[in-house]
Amino acid sequence: MMLESALTLFVAVPLLAAGLLVAVASRTRLVLSVLFVVLVAQLAAAVATVPSVSDGSVVVHQVALWAPGVAIPFVLDMFSALMLTVTSLLTLTCAAFAVAAGEAFKRFYPPLVLLVTAGVNGALLTGDLFNFFVFVEVMLLPSYGLMMITRSGRASVAGVAASRLYISVNLLASTILLIGVALIYGLTGTVNIAELHGAASEDTAVAVATALVLFALAIKAAVVPVHGWLARAYPKMSPAVTAMFSGLHTKIAIYAIYRVYAVIFDGDSRYLWVGVVVFSATMLIGVLGAVGEAAPRSILAFHMVSQIGYILLGVALFGPLGLTAGIFYLLHHMIVKAGLFLAIGAIEVRYGPRRLGQLSGLAKTEPLIAIAFFASAMSLAGIPPFSGFVAKLSLIIAALDAGQIAAAAVAVAVSILTLLSMLKIWTGIFLGEPTATDSRTLPEGLDPAYSDAPGIPDGRDRAGLDATGDAASGGAATSTVATATAEAGAPDPVMVPPGRRIGLALAAPALALAVVTLALGLGGQVLLELSGTAAANLYDPTGYVQAVLG
Repeated sequence: MMLESALTLFVAVPLLAAGLLVAVASRTRLVLSVLFVVLVAQLAAAVATVPSVSDGSVVVHQVALWAPGVAIPFVLDMFSALMLTVTSLLTLTCAAFAVAAGEAFKRFYPPLVLLVTAGVNGALLTGDLFNFFVFVEVMLLPSYGLMMITRSGRASVAGVAASRLYISVNLLASTILLIGVALIYGLTGTVNIAELHGAASEDTAVAVATALVLFALAIKAAVVPVHGWLARAYPKMSPAVTAMFSGLHTKIAIYAIYRVYAVIFDGDSRYLWVGVVVFSATMLIGVLGAVGEAAPRSILAFHMVSQIGYILLGVALFGPLGLTAGIFYLLHHMIVKAGLFLAIGAIEVRYGPRRLGQLSGLAKTEPLIAIAFFASAMSLAGIPPFSGFVAKLSLIIAALDAGQIAAAAVAVAVSILTLLSMLKIWTGIFLGEPTATDSRTLPEGLDPAYSDAPGIPDGRDRAGLDATGDAASGGAATSTVATATAEAGAPDPVMVPPGRRIGLALAAPALALAVVTLALGLGGQVLLELSGTAAANLYDPTGYVQAVLG
């Protein structure tokens, strides 16, 4: 089958597999087997697409073989091929973590993951604004279900509020997006991205309508000042869901911002200063927000906002260097941030959600997770030889080349603050002597992972499950609580399971992504060249437009 015709399979196969898994949801082994077969096959197919477009070519399939301009086009270029590859890798990795953590055994978890996958793939491949909106909704609706079914224990007020905020903000952003798309259609008579090439740079009314689309995407991407929802919602989700969402949801919005501005605005230089200001502010405010946080996942959530500013700075530096650096940074960040959330998630699965100071000495007792976290943290901060160094250096050079000295200075300053924050987590959790244990246990059935009650330690004591939540792991369900210090203001006691705490199955996903970021750092030239090809198609979208319109 030709590659053009196979593009629709990236959507069709996950959708059909999800329907099949719903029908046989009670057969756990079969369901998980199908899930991983589909995810592995998708990753292999995504990797195989990269060489096909490495020369800068664009592959187009007009769905149902309707004429160009009438059909819904599925379009594959280097940018979408790279995004397909990385999103496939992250979905597979997070699914493996979910199995180890016990989350994947929740009823309907596998089919919901496949529905999210279908939405992500469709959003990356479609060349039509309205169908981009449709696929985003296909991605979001099962995501709401994942948030609910993976929540363990009794939901707290804060947990419910965070879920409500996440859903409400995304519904609002989707409504704004749909209004923007409708206005574009009313003004131009089309929502085909290729047919809209340059329309926003030539017509002020179209520019306003397209700006509304970009605003909706900025909300979904958590750009300052519409970023607060992410910092409040992500820490309240389950570890596997947080890691998967970090690599998919905001990144689809960022991908669309790059695509829309490059094609519909045709890289219009008149508006780039707005992006430089807003994205520089996102970098700075995001990292400053992390300063006041005491929980590792809350710190990482604010840093996610900060790093989104770095990524989008690439489109504000619209040029070959800026776009190349931004795309490289996007791919690097998806891998590293998911790796950090998985590392902290593995700790939370065993010990429960913790504030800094409630655990210590994990570098000695949990060396695998310590290595995984340290590698990803150093990459996030931009320390060589990891991919973050290549990403940040490339972006700073691009900013200087574009004459944006202030933006480059902000990028350097934020990088230093990021390093300090990562060292804060490292010092607060991994250094020191291992936390002592005693025989006290939490009240039966209490899962205060989402509890707001004062004085209750965060942790898990779920009947019939071990500390991973995996009934099949064979671990003991009994956990012990660390002796609380008598000092005034001491943190809540800590739940420390006896014996080996984090096994290889829980640590492997974070370790795998740490290896990837190291490989991308040492072999950064390869990904830079591929990112350069993707950037060339954005900087001059003529090839994209001609391929779609025939």
